[in-house]
Amino acid sequence: MIDRRSLRVAIVLWVLTATGTTAVAAQAADKPQPLAEVNGEAISAEEVDKALRPQLSKLEEVIYHLKRQRVEALIRDRLLAQEAKRRGISVQALLDAEVTSKVGLLTEQEVEQFYQATKSRITGDEAQAREQIRSRLQGQKLAAKREELINSLRSKAKVVVHLEAPPASRAEVGVDGAPARGSAKALVTIVEFSDFLCPFCKRAQSTLTEIAAKYGDEVRFVFRDFPVEQLHPGARKAAEAARCAGDQGKFWPYHDVLFEKAKGTPDDLKAYARQVGLDAATFENCLTSAKHAGTVQKDFEEGARLGINGTPTFFVNGRMIVGAQPLEAFVQVIEDELSRAK
Repeated sequence: MIDRRSLRVAIVLWVLTATGTTAVAAQAADKPQPLAEVNGEAISAEEVDKALRPQLSKLEEVIYHLKRQRVEALIRDRLLAQEAKRRGISVQALLDAEVTSKVGLLTEQEVEQFYQATKSRITGDEAQAREQIRSRLQGQKLAAKREELINSLRSKAKVVVHLEAPPASRAEVGVDGAPARGSAKALVTIVEFSDFLCPFCKRAQSTLTEIAAKYGDEVRFVFRDFPVEQLHPGARKAAEAARCAGDQGKFWPYHDVLFEKAKGTPDDLKAYARQVGLDAATFENCLTSAKHAGTVQKDFEEGARLGINGTPTFFVNGRMIVGAQPLEAFVQVIEDELSRAK
């Protein structure tokens, strides 16, 4: 027969053993499982997340902006509904009173001015085109007046938006030694990884020019090479040529001509050098010696490390934008960065 003391000891030992076993099991459960294994070597979720962070962050931003657009639409609808209720009328009656009745019909002169300004891009029947212009411009007038009404209602209301933007994911992008233009004190730096013979990269240059005109000293531009030789033969040598032009202080003029012409044969590269006023002998010696081949390769490897798989790819204060996106895509990120900085 077991005495009480022995029983207590047995119970304590059992509890300690059970607790220890449970703790080990809990520790094993908390340990993250690998996503894959290669001959016993694990590929962790953290490793995958790190490689995909810029792309995942971009998806999070897209989801946020979709939600924000929907929230804003519902806010506008709610403001109109509340105002209509206050007046004891329907929303449609409110819009008729404050929008439709206050927007005059489009004049023939307005249609004519728009038609003359755009007729070089218009095809088809002129009468039909004029009716489409009339409908479009009238719709724009109504939309502007409706927005004016909503802004007035919003200014008198208490509107609180609790939807939070996701934290900006920023890649660490080196710029030391890379060609740059713009103020060193700029609040926003755009690093472009590009290929001089890529048609999409060429298309993006006009957007960058618009950005420079819009923001002036608030934005700085940095150029990094990512020549995709498999798609654009000669792209790597074109990148080296631009670096050789940089040795003579003419990187950006040469950069502009390269993108404009979009040809990279040896004769073309030499012709561009003469066009921008380089010393021909010095340029040719630089190019034939492959002086900057290592620099171009270093840029390419940096781009690969950052997850770049196509050109152009941009990093706006470290935030990735892929492809020849329209001005609005850049403005959205730039404005956000400026507001954060200020």
